[in-house]
Amino acid sequence: METRTMRERMLAGELYIADDPDLAAESQRAQALTHRLNAADPTDHALRRELLEELLGAFGEGSEIRPPFRCDYGYQTFVGARTFANFGLISLDVARVTIGDDVQMGPGVQLLTALHPVAAGLRRDKWEAARPITIGHNVWLGGGVTVLPGVTIGDDTVVGAGAVVTRDLPPRVVAVGNPARVIREVEP
Repeated sequence: METRTMRERMLAGELYIADDPDLAAESQRAQALTHRLNAADPTDHALRRELLEELLGAFGEGSEIRPPFRCDYGYQTFVGARTFANFGLISLDVARVTIGDDVQMGPGVQLLTALHPVAAGLRRDKWEAARPITIGHNVWLGGGVTVLPGVTIGDDTVVGAGAVVTRDLPPRVVAVGNPARVIREVEP
């Protein structure tokens, strides 16, 4: 019988234990890089870009993430070109987080892929899982938006400040509230 590592289980979207020594080392690497990024001179764009390219799975040309920035692993977050994230982005990238081109994110946006079991015993034993998040191209996430595990937001969609996105949103709509609901289509 094949024994899978916790990292393999995590990447496959299966239950895993986050305080596994190998995963803890990967998380510590991300914490060290984000500490350097968040402490860097804000005018040193070359250093900030270098750190983000080392940390993230991809960081597109012309993109910017304003510190402070936090993530679990970094290598699971993929940022497209010309994307802007204002202060305080959190990408809990236990599963893959894909952010398209030309995305705008207000301050305090949270992209949360982690899931914790409802079953008391599994939670007590520190098991968790994750589902990927996909943010399409030309999406605008207002300040304080929270995107929950497994959500896909379609291209050209606008999500109002403070919304909690619990399920997929189609392309070219405006969504607001908790839980986020579509209130209209985006103007051409």
